[in-house]
Amino acid sequence: MNTNESTTRLDFIRAIVAEDLKTNKWGGQAVTRFPPEPNGYLHIGHAKSICLNFGIAGEFNGLCNLRFDDTNPIKEEQEYINSIIEDVRWLGFDWQDRLFYASDYFEQMYEYAVQLIQAGKAYVCDLTPEQIREYRGTLTEPGKNCPYRSRSVEENLDLFERMRAGEFEAGLRVLRAKIDMASPNLNMRDPVMYRILHAEHHRTGDKWCVYPTYDWAHGLEDSIERITHSVCTLEFENHRPLYDWFLDELGVHHPQQIEFARLNLSYTVMSKRKLQQLVQDGLVSGWDDPRMPTICGLRGRGYTPEAIRKFCKRIGVNKFNSTVDIALLEHCVREDLNKTSPRVMAVLRPLKVVIENYPEGQVEELEAINNPEDASAGTRKVPFSRELYIEREDFMEEPPKKFYRLAPGREVRLRYAYFITCTEVVKDSNGEAVELRCTYDPSTRGGDAPDGRKVKSTLHWVSAGHSLPAEVRLYEHLFSRENPDDAGGGEDFKSNLNPNSLQILSSCRVEPSLGQAKPGSRYQFERLGYFCVASESCEGKLVFNRTVTLRDRWAKIQKAQQQIR
Repeated sequence: MNTNESTTRLDFIRAIVAEDLKTNKWGGQAVTRFPPEPNGYLHIGHAKSICLNFGIAGEFNGLCNLRFDDTNPIKEEQEYINSIIEDVRWLGFDWQDRLFYASDYFEQMYEYAVQLIQAGKAYVCDLTPEQIREYRGTLTEPGKNCPYRSRSVEENLDLFERMRAGEFEAGLRVLRAKIDMASPNLNMRDPVMYRILHAEHHRTGDKWCVYPTYDWAHGLEDSIERITHSVCTLEFENHRPLYDWFLDELGVHHPQQIEFARLNLSYTVMSKRKLQQLVQDGLVSGWDDPRMPTICGLRGRGYTPEAIRKFCKRIGVNKFNSTVDIALLEHCVREDLNKTSPRVMAVLRPLKVVIENYPEGQVEELEAINNPEDASAGTRKVPFSRELYIEREDFMEEPPKKFYRLAPGREVRLRYAYFITCTEVVKDSNGEAVELRCTYDPSTRGGDAPDGRKVKSTLHWVSAGHSLPAEVRLYEHLFSRENPDDAGGGEDFKSNLNPNSLQILSSCRVEPSLGQAKPGSRYQFERLGYFCVASESCEGKLVFNRTVTLRDRWAKIQKAQQQIR
């Protein structure tokens, strides 16, 4: 990027980076990082941070590290590390050889802690967690000094070394920074730097039994990696003075911490703890359930990395918390899939049609357009025969006003095929239509009637004898309330789960061209929406997940806003 460009077109973080490069503040280079904790799967909120950090590095010819903040062995697993690596790569970003772990720096962090103890800036505290909270004070009342705050440097060094050696039980002692118990910022009231945990770490094994807290480790990791711009979400704004204090007291490389508003999305929860609760309680099939906002869930649902990156660019970054309508995310998905997805025909709730004047045993190969948005996609052949399936909802025996689809005595167009007219309805013992008898007009193949008559509806269809059976999963929002946390009545967010978030249709029929469809492939089912071949799909069993419907609520919102203006 040309850093001489006006920064008025940049968001506030990129404007800071551009100005720093212009003034050579960091030696002419921007170095960012994406630092996830490996205690769960990434979600769409993390995608915003990924796109921001890697995006800045790409735009300013800088570097972005992928670093795992693995300081809590109790909650971390290799499974999460593997999934995070896969997700970041899938989104289209590359950290090259800059994959790091906080655990890489455990020895260095320990030495820095010793340095603070020697400077009289840290001490070992024997208070219980409950007592520490009590001594800490409140937002309106200052805290009071810990009775162990005056320990000598020698005693603190000895106790801290014995903590490391595993001499004490978990929770018995902690190492705290000696700052100011009367500070108006609670984070500066002698925060905990190390706690005792007798837990095996996924990388260091049982080498350590003292582990750094996030506040202590965060700035040191950035400093050791020579990060220039430490970008994090707004909840860390009040922690910035502590970030600065640690680095200044140690006299080490000091990146600039910059905070931005995290992503909040309607009809969604973004708390990793709550998402984990849904998984553990069996309310979803797993972290990769297509209803989940996790990146792997969105991938399984058929979202593309291009659409997610476009969404993150559209919402931008700012300093104020707000909620983004999920309709915008779905709009970005439609925009991308509309350009790239082949069109096919599928019938989700089949109703049989017999064309009585069509020759028995005859099969025609009709030409169908693969994607009207992409002429290079070409065409394909779809078989047409005497017996077909149409959507059950495309027929009504007693149609109301403005229902223009098939009804007794009414003529409609079959996509790429002919005009047909319903002449008879065959019903079962319950009076439900199970078969339609129709006639067709041979002169209307692939176009209008020669005599100029018009029809008001065009239906999709599949040949009964050539179509393939398929299972289709229709997904809706996981939550029925726009703000799932707004439960009311003392209930928690789970009370707002949408009971209709998943509907499985097991008797669907799809055109034969889908017989070789590979898991992950995306299609537009004409008139129905965008669908993705599910990972469970295999030869002999086709399974599709609905990605999004064709109805674009965001486009309607935009149109309404323009009319107001």
